[in-house]
Amino acid sequence: MFFKLPTSALRRTGALAATAALSVGLGACASDDGILRTPDGSVISTTVTRIAEVNIVNAGRDYAKTCLAPTAPDPGATDVTRIVVTDPALLDALCALGMGGQVKGIVAPAGSVPEFLGPQLTGIPALGDTPDAAAVTNAAPDVILSSPATANRLAALRDTGAVGAVRVVTVDPTTEWQTSFRAVAAAVHRSAAAQTRLTEFAAEATRVGRVMDAAQTQVSLVRFTPDAELIEGTSSFGAQVMAQVGVGRPATQRAPKAVPVTDANYTDADADLIYVAFQGPQGTERGKEVLLSDRWLDMGAPTWKRVLNVDDTVWFSGSGLAAAWLVLNDVKSSLNSSSSG
Repeated sequence: MFFKLPTSALRRTGALAATAALSVGLGACASDDGILRTPDGSVISTTVTRIAEVNIVNAGRDYAKTCLAPTAPDPGATDVTRIVVTDPALLDALCALGMGGQVKGIVAPAGSVPEFLGPQLTGIPALGDTPDAAAVTNAAPDVILSSPATANRLAALRDTGAVGAVRVVTVDPTTEWQTSFRAVAAAVHRSAAAQTRLTEFAAEATRVGRVMDAAQTQVSLVRFTPDAELIEGTSSFGAQVMAQVGVGRPATQRAPKAVPVTDANYTDADADLIYVAFQGPQGTERGKEVLLSDRWLDMGAPTWKRVLNVDDTVWFSGSGLAAAWLVLNDVKSSLNSSSSG
């Protein structure tokens, strides 16, 4: 792949490691344990705000605010107060419906819940792929939300004998995100609330696009994975939200699928603004090498410091209304911004 340039071809050798602007107080000092503290011993927050000279959009965002306010059940419907989920991908919908507090167990390994869903959901007990009966009894669900991809976890849940005749609803989170959101909402008797929330989001996306004159800015999406450098098309989650806002895309990025970067299509990554995302540590290392290379820096957007880093988990792994609000807020705060400073 063209992007794998040798170190000798890189510009600004002093920036080969990620540039990290740390939010530290003037009186910061390092203790013996390596943690930055104030003179009185209080821990100082350190937030990385730049990677490879590129600003991170909404660095240090408070994920405790991701989930929306609680919603009421549909008129005449019985409320759902205790939920067990076998697929963490279904949690976004519950987060957007303000029902995180009703989730009592997640049949998945620890650490499976995306961080962007916030501490309420990341703190829910992870019951593992094969939960024990005592844990399931303690969760005492009114409804179990499952997916086609986690049928084995649902079977293990039933094998405990602790769920009895509990209602099970299967929703496919890989379908179009608004469709799966409505399906989860129907399962927990929140169809009316779901429609209200989707309408609110659509109205705000339209407003943001109008106020920011979004169609006049051509935005490129470039994603660095451990195995590839990709120019994204229109089918990724972040791209779908940008389309709802009305953000312009370069002509070369208006097909659905992502395409690997080659010598022949290298400059297809350029635009008025480039959002880059890194999938995991290896994707980050690959991205840093590219973003500091001469050929990348000679393109238009990098020259004008119009390259920004967005959260890969939200923009490319997320798929739901809670993640959509985060993407919209990213666009709102950065469409007219730069990486200078």
